[in-house]
Amino acid sequence: MGIFSALFGAGPKVDLKEVVARGAIIIDVRTPQEFATGNIKGSINIPITVLPHKVAGLDKDKPIIVYCASGARSASAKTFLKHQGFTEVHNGGGFRGFYRHLNE
Repeated sequence: MGIFSALFGAGPKVDLKEVVARGAIIIDVRTPQEFATGNIKGSINIPITVLPHKVAGLDKDKPIIVYCASGARSASAKTFLKHQGFTEVHNGGGFRGFYRHLNE
């Protein structure tokens, strides 16, 4: 595993469209101000700073996709959620790239 893979939580490529189709919870971990400038349809805004306080309200039986502006905060969110016992968590990376992927 390369340094960027370790840093950003990359692993085997997964089709995020398929994960969304399976009913994934999509979490935008950016600030409310960033979320207001554009977001993925159906996503919920849980800023990385408040995620520890909101984790109890998330369904551990559903896949989760986290994204942010660049992929760094979402990598941290993915690691945190995995440590909390969530088994299927994916880093969607940066908003723009994730948005493009979903709309290809």
